[in-house]
Amino acid sequence: MGGLSFKKIVFAIAFMLLLSVPDSEANSGRRTSKRGRVMEGSLWPWRMKGKYFHASHHHHHRRRTGGKSNTPYPPPVTPPPQTPNSVVYNVLDFGAKGDGITDDTKAFLGAWVAACREEASVVEVPAKYVFLVGPISFSGPDCQPNIVFQLDGTIIAPTSSSRWGSGLLQWLEFTKLVGLKIRGSGTIDGSGDVWWQSFPFDDDPLDDQSKLIFPELPKRHSSLMSSLKGGMPNIKPTALRFYGSFNVSVSGITIERSPHCHLKFDNCIGVTVHDILVTSPGDSPNTDGIHLQNSKDVLIHSSTIACGDDCVSIQTGCSNVFIDNMKCGPGHGISIGGLGRDNTKACVSNVTISNISMYNTMNGVRIKTWQGGSGSAQGIRFSNIQVSEVQLPIVIDQFYCDKAICKNQSSAVALTGINFENIHGTYTVKPVHLACSDGTPCVDINLRNVHLIPLQEKYHLYDPFCWQTFGHIYSPMVPSVECLQIGKPSSNKIQAHDELCEL
Repeated sequence: MGGLSFKKIVFAIAFMLLLSVPDSEANSGRRTSKRGRVMEGSLWPWRMKGKYFHASHHHHHRRRTGGKSNTPYPPPVTPPPQTPNSVVYNVLDFGAKGDGITDDTKAFLGAWVAACREEASVVEVPAKYVFLVGPISFSGPDCQPNIVFQLDGTIIAPTSSSRWGSGLLQWLEFTKLVGLKIRGSGTIDGSGDVWWQSFPFDDDPLDDQSKLIFPELPKRHSSLMSSLKGGMPNIKPTALRFYGSFNVSVSGITIERSPHCHLKFDNCIGVTVHDILVTSPGDSPNTDGIHLQNSKDVLIHSSTIACGDDCVSIQTGCSNVFIDNMKCGPGHGISIGGLGRDNTKACVSNVTISNISMYNTMNGVRIKTWQGGSGSAQGIRFSNIQVSEVQLPIVIDQFYCDKAICKNQSSAVALTGINFENIHGTYTVKPVHLACSDGTPCVDINLRNVHLIPLQEKYHLYDPFCWQTFGHIYSPMVPSVECLQIGKPSSNKIQAHDELCEL
């Protein structure tokens, strides 16, 4: 009995093993499926021409073209959002109409208040809509960091004087924010025409460099007389202003027809601007492209600016500024200053302006200071500048004055360590104008590889001019700049930037 039982047991085991063969194939299939899921879980999607792909897709497609397969394909992958874990607040969801007529200011403010509570949130201004928005401040400091203002539509300023009261200094303002990004393909339209028409040109300060072009300045009259009943306020707003913010950026957008300055950064640290377009007529008054004041660690590159004043204006309190690969014109060129207005102290240091193309501008690269000021501008480099039909390509003017008469004063902002190198092209008035203070001469002004050819137009041509300018010429100049005094002034005590700009 014991043996028989043993045989029965062996037979039963063999029979069970025989029956288990199909199940082994099935188990083999399940193991393959598990491996597929493991691979699927380990796949990392990447973007290619706007789509997301997996590393294993080509493998599955090859198997599929070879015949029908029962191997399951990985499920489609949902593309991740542009900003991880971001919450999007579309202004349309807050009541904006986007018809260019209805006032959408409250809707924009509502979207901002909601986004302000969420880190890395997105305020969306969608394409194909025109939003009429009045003066508004998108403010912190209680907002969460890294908010994205996604501008793909158009924001247009109101043209009714009643919306501006007695006048405001800015239209769209972002204050006391961290990590804010304004990006997209949209437009900020300042409706500047009504301001330029209503605001008399005779009341606008005149760019002092015009005196170098016209010995007797003609009285300016506006050729654009307002057809509106009642004019706009005398105070004209900047289109887009940042104040007291850290690590902010602007990219991709267009800013046009600003009543005053187009884009301004004041008291900001960590600024990046790239791939933007600024555009206003060349005769629009005081419409600087980008204005920097009391801001540090600034990078501006790969942009085009056409306006009625400085393409980029760098004012007091700025340091570590790098401007590269820009197109400028029409306009007044790229300027540092005016510094030291109303006997104030001005301090600017470590500025590099390179790879700039300028066409039909009043100035090329210049530094302008007022008489009576104090402080220092040092460590400034203008490099690889291409000028075409520029009136005054290289300018230092320590007698800047935008009024009819300015008082003569002996003190001035000290200028040291200024380098002009690789500047080429054509000029229509004067190639080099270096006018420095008697009391505080310019020191360490260096010229290298400058080649400027006159182009006779409607203006009288002048030779290079220097006054109280000391430095070096490191290569042959065209034209020759014999007026530059080689070396340093014998009687001048040169003070360091830190001494002049100490707190």
